[in-house]
Amino acid sequence: MRGFGAEELLGCYARGVFPMAEGREDPRIFLLDPDERGVIPLDGFHIPRSLRRMVKRDPFQITVNRAFDMVLDACAAAAPGREETWINSRIRDLYADLHRRGYAHSLEAWTPDGRLAGGLYGVTLGAAYFGESMFSRETGASKVALVHLVARLRTGGFALLDAQFTTEHLQRFGAVTVSRADYRARLSEAIAADADFFALPEDLPGAQLLQSITQTS
Repeated sequence: MRGFGAEELLGCYARGVFPMAEGREDPRIFLLDPDERGVIPLDGFHIPRSLRRMVKRDPFQITVNRAFDMVLDACAAAAPGREETWINSRIRDLYADLHRRGYAHSLEAWTPDGRLAGGLYGVTLGAAYFGESMFSRETGASKVALVHLVARLRTGGFALLDAQFTTEHLQRFGAVTVSRADYRARLSEAIAADADFFALPEDLPGAQLLQSITQTS
């Protein structure tokens, strides 16, 4: 896909299309526009009780955009139960460019001794956040990062959290499947609005973070 860069990728997101590759070693990029989409309603986000207790304990330090490249590489790497991923070198370069331009953001979960335990990354456009991938090296790390992400999106006035596909894992957090037409209507409204990804303080304790989600309901 020659001539496909950051601007073209943003255009894809704006019209409801996203890129994938068959695998890390496949140089091709495919654009997907599925009949159904997975979204996590920000006003209906569900936090399982065990995860709520974990968030309150603050087992990880959660940071924003401190190690975007590390998160991207960890999401692209093989892991037990995930021997293949859709992030090839061209897709990696595209998201690294979006990050430099201020459109792609990561949340990192760090252990007390400074190891990267997990994280996630995605793309913002207006008041829409397009979740791309997440990883965990320590139990619960990506889930805690997801809770922090949702609190950040709600505080910042975001209207759409796009999960691409609804999986059994994401359904635990309230993810639902919507039609292409429904998704595009939500998308159009969201990208036309303003939001602030950095409205929430980065070092908010877990208990206060959970309270912020309740307060913005």
